[in-house]
Amino acid sequence: MDLDLPSEHQLLRSTIRDFMTKEVAPVVDEHERERRFPVEIVRQLGEAGWLGIPIPEDEGGTGLDYLAYAIAVEEIGRVWGSLGLIVAAHTSLGCGPLHLAGTKAQKDRFLVPMASGKVIGAYGLTEPGAGSDAGGTRTTARLEGAGADGSGGEWVIDGGKRFITNAGQAGTYVITARTGTRPDGNPEISAFILPADTPGFRVTRLEDKLGLHASATGELVFDGCRIPAENLLGQRGQGFKMFLEILDGGRISVGALAVGLAQAALDASIPYAQTRHQFGKPIGSFQGVAFMVADMATEIEAARSLVWKAAWLKDQGRDYGLVAAEAKLFASEVSSRATNNAIQIHGGYGYVTEYPVERFLRDAKLTEIGEGTSQIQRLVIGRKILGLRIA
Repeated sequence: MDLDLPSEHQLLRSTIRDFMTKEVAPVVDEHERERRFPVEIVRQLGEAGWLGIPIPEDEGGTGLDYLAYAIAVEEIGRVWGSLGLIVAAHTSLGCGPLHLAGTKAQKDRFLVPMASGKVIGAYGLTEPGAGSDAGGTRTTARLEGAGADGSGGEWVIDGGKRFITNAGQAGTYVITARTGTRPDGNPEISAFILPADTPGFRVTRLEDKLGLHASATGELVFDGCRIPAENLLGQRGQGFKMFLEILDGGRISVGALAVGLAQAALDASIPYAQTRHQFGKPIGSFQGVAFMVADMATEIEAARSLVWKAAWLKDQGRDYGLVAAEAKLFASEVSSRATNNAIQIHGGYGYVTEYPVERFLRDAKLTEIGEGTSQIQRLVIGRKILGLRIA
């Protein structure tokens, strides 16, 4: 067993770390304070090929593996949580469905510009009344004007989505909608590609969030949106199955983001514990502080290993759903503990914006909610291990 990263992954890691430290870190506070989406930084990431890392080259991506992608998200999130979320949502949720189910024509038209960084992507799944219960989707799509053989026509979409990352910045949205009812009475859910300039589509509000202030999270409204029949993504009625598969991969990226935020908290805590003096010596020499640092370092290493294992399994074409859920659950909760400990180590200074650890804590909380809450992850894990239907 070789636990060393391959040389190409080490190079990617160091390259992104260097860029984030030198080029991005100086502008983070300004963007966060002004709640400003980092348009120019995102453009630079696209030019570097970092918005399509796990997407094949013939589909506009870099053609690297999912482990490389997880490493990239961690390193980006280690400096800036908002940017890490932007990249993760674009790549996993925007590009992912098109890579998974898109036709050649759909990939050429929509995925290539997205994976190459020319267009930002977003995924419209969550609704005001359908969060963890994504099967409760109320947005509808009906086919009009199709020929006798079922070809042609337009899909007319009505409804809305909420808490959508990259809202208002994306040029292409992949959304889910009800297209009918199955024989068992459950909704038939399909997936669609919706360009941002579609008449009847609008972003009605952007959320004022606890953290991740430079990322855009908003509400989408569809009012008689008409898109060509060929904008159906995958088979009709397969949207629910598709989003389950996409969320499995997305959990890896959120886990990686959580690890990055936790590592940032540790990075800030170590020098502070070494140089901050109380009672005539560094606070790190007291067990109360040293043990917190030890716990942070140990849990972060374990979380990273889980995330990397999930990515490796995906790259090997093996079943990774269980490990992805475990990685996302553990990494997100480690991130909350680590960032909370960082504030405790910093004491009063940790509670003010002069130091970045308060931002790390606010940003980390999202990782316990997005891509399935910690409770949903436990349901997934319990069901897979026990083979029982747990409610």
